[in-house]
Order: sequence, then C-alpha cells, then structure tokens
Amino acid sequence: MSRSFRVAALAAVAGLALGTSVPLPAADAPKPAEPAKPVEGKPIDIVICLDVSGSMNGLIDSAKIQLWNVVNELARIKPTPQLRVGLYAYGATKYEAKKGWVHKEVDLTEDLDEVYKALNALTTGGGDEYVARAAKTAIDEQKWSADKGALKIVFVCGNEPADQDKQVALADVAALAKQSGIVVNTIYCKYGHDQEIPGWAGFAESCGGRHVNIDQNKAAQQVVVKTEFDGQIIKLGEELNKTYVAYGKEGKAKADNQVAQDKNAAAAPGGVGGAPAAAIDRSVTKAGGLYRNATWDLVDRMKEKDFDITKIKDEDLCDELKKIKPEERLAFLKKKAEERAELQKKISDLSAQRQKKIDEELAKKPKSDAEKALNEAFKSVIRDQAKAKGFGVAPEKK
Repeated sequence: MSRSFRVAALAAVAGLALGTSVPLPAADAPKPAEPAKPVEGKPIDIVICLDVSGSMNGLIDSAKIQLWNVVNELARIKPTPQLRVGLYAYGATKYEAKKGWVHKEVDLTEDLDEVYKALNALTTGGGDEYVARAAKTAIDEQKWSADKGALKIVFVCGNEPADQDKQVALADVAALAKQSGIVVNTIYCKYGHDQEIPGWAGFAESCGGRHVNIDQNKAAQQVVVKTEFDGQIIKLGEELNKTYVAYGKEGKAKADNQVAQDKNAAAAPGGVGGAPAAAIDRSVTKAGGLYRNATWDLVDRMKEKDFDITKIKDEDLCDELKKIKPEERLAFLKKKAEERAELQKKISDLSAQRQKKIDEELAKKPKSDAEKALNEAFKSVIRDQAKAKGFGVAPEKK
C-alpha cells in the first residue's frame, strides 16, 4: 500500500469518528498546483562613462535631459529587470593623473536619484581623454552581477582619438571585457574630426559591443511637443513623494534628495517650446517598476519577503511613524502603498495619452537624417543587446 493511500485512509477513519465524511482520493490523483510565483526580472547593470573635457557640455546636458527617458525604455522590458546604474567621469585635469583622469562618481546602484544627483554635479575641464582607462576602470572596480543571465554593459561617450592612453591598450581592455562577460559600447560625439571615428568603432567591435555617432547637442535643441497632460504628470510625480516613508540613518537625506532631483529635472536644459521633458520623464519613471528605494523607504521595503515592521528599531523610524502605535504601523504603510499605486496608475494613464498625442504630432513632421541624440543611441543599443541576451523586449516605438 502506498504511503499516500495510507494517509488518505487514516483521514477517512478520523472523519468517520467525528461524524464527517472525507472522500478517498484516487491513489494516482495529481497534487494540487502551488500558487504561481511572480517572475523576477534578470539583472541589467549599466555603467556610463562620460567625457567631461572642455568641449563636452552638450554631452552632460543631454545626459541630464535623457536619463529618465532611457530608464522608461528599460521599464518596457518584461518581466521588469533589476536595474543598477553606475557613473564615471573622465578627461578632466581635476581628477587624479595616476588614474588616467578617470573618476568614479557612483557605484552600481538601484538608487537612480543618487545617479542623477551626481550627473547634475558634473562640470567640464580640460584634459586627456583616456577611453581605454575609463572602460578598464569600470570593468575592474564595479561589483558586477554574478547572475549568468545578467546583461552587463559599459557605455564610453566622448570624442578625440580613442587610443590616447599609452599605458592601457584598447586590445587588452577588449580581452578583459570579453573575459568578464561585459559588453563595451562606444558613443562618439561628432565635432568635425570624422577620422577619429574608426578608432572608436573598432574598439566597440573588439569588445563585442556597438558603436554609435551622435550629435551631443541634439537633445538640448530638439523641439518638444507640448501637451495638456504635461503639467498634470509633473504634479502627480511630486505628489508621489508624500507616499514615501523614510527610515534608517540616511532616510531623511534620501527623501530630501528625491525632492532635489525633481527640481534638477525641472531645471534641465533643452526642450524648445514645451514643458521640461526631463521632469515629465522623471515622473513617469517614479510611477514605474525601476524606481526602487527599499534602502530608505518602508513602502518599498514592505514588498520584500523578509519585511517585518516590528523589527525596525524606533530610532530608525521617521517622526510620522513614531507617533503611531506599533500595532497600527503596518496598516499605515499599506494605506501609503495604496495611495502610491493610485497615483502611479494616474501617471501611467496620462503618460499613454501624452505619448499618443506626441506620436500623432511627430508623424506630421519630416524625419531628420541627422545623427542620433544620446538617448536614441542608448536605447537602440540596450534594446538590441537585451534582446540578444534573452530579455523580453517590447517592439521599438516608431
């Protein structure tokens, strides 16, 4: 007699003793299916290396304008990936010469506000642009994902000859990148010296990556389609901040930084004739799955499996939570989560309406054959490389 049948028979006897009836299952009856677990997205690690020599103001401005736009493109990948972004600056004499004038601004992090803060603090200055050193430093220093399915990407953006570094050879960096499973892409900012392009393109190809030429000033000069939804989206994005419940030693500073980066996005350069594009894109990001702040926000922290509000020390709670009885704190967080979800849905719906109107307006305009803007370069490369890695990439928006 099988063990499963014996267990069922004992259950039936017990049922009779209690005056109840327990049907005997067939010996080969299938086990009830377990509830499906939500599918977790694979990691995407992206490190951006920006040339900050004297001629690169347009590149930095473009990055300020377009970072959130690129993140929103990544949010279209299903299941939603685990995104981390890192940032390096290179090519300014204010950095250490022994490091090839390469400076780490931010380690790979889910905290996109920290990345944007660092991006907005960048300034330009004269120097030598060591492309090989920038890529090698990013590969060597960062704690890249160990997940075999992870997409690990470096973007090196700038201009002037790619082989200026006489201590670190491009070929050696390419070998290191392939050994580490990291793809290095190059983005060249055109400035009338097209003879430099083959060196950048050849380096990317040797790393298994892609090369793109861009107009670094294009994002700051583009005409932005203004819609009736712009102001609403930005306002709702600001309202989202009220649903964050800070905790821990850095909680208040992180909450303040969230507000500061809203202001930076609103003040980002560019956008002729429309609302601040960066501010709108940032609000859309805040309504999506890639804006994660579990390290300082209890509403995001509550989504994690090991969350237990009773294990958060009182001294680590914000003043708002300290005033609430311990047994009422979880209900308070759940209410904040509901408020956030409602605001996020409103932003998502308005964003879809806005995009439809933008697409209609752009369809009326002639398409330009000029070089890509920075965000277009990032998105096209990431989309192709994510698809090649097995990520569920949504079709490209036309």
